[in-house]
Amino acid sequence: MTFTPSRGSALSVHRTTVEDPLARPLLVELAYEYSSRYGSTFDSTLTELEQYPSEEFAPPGGAFLLLLEQGRPVAGGAYRRYDTSTAELKRIWTHSAHRRRGLARRVLRALEREAANRGYSRIHLTTGPRQPEAKGLYLATGYRPLFDLSADPESIGPLPFEKHLETHAS
Repeated sequence: MTFTPSRGSALSVHRTTVEDPLARPLLVELAYEYSSRYGSTFDSTLTELEQYPSEEFAPPGGAFLLLLEQGRPVAGGAYRRYDTSTAELKRIWTHSAHRRRGLARRVLRALEREAANRGYSRIHLTTGPRQPEAKGLYLATGYRPLFDLSADPESIGPLPFEKHLETHAS
């Protein structure tokens, strides 16, 4: 699927499920990206991305959001219950034709709002050591690294982060 970036277009948040056909192009591209960055250490099929039951990304404990531009997915992400007060972010992704537009930040804000509204007070996530863009995004958006920033990321493995939220649930 080819997209022509259009910076002036209206964006909308679409609450959906992992099985939504609109999500498929983003998940396929994400799997390809992981495969190209991690090689044989990553299964290039969607198996790794689909290791969690889709119900985990559905209300009330989770959410799966797509950011749409003119009805087409340009970014997305999800969270699932990590523990009673913590949501775990998964599958944060921006289509390669739409990067450097702040879309991942929009997805993060939408997921954080949604999680806070559901009563979560903390977010946990991990990103891979070969994803410096993701590491930079999380640091720039207030996530606290739960690892030594001065260490070689390859020596750590998955890089854990957390962020405390102001809850909005009644």
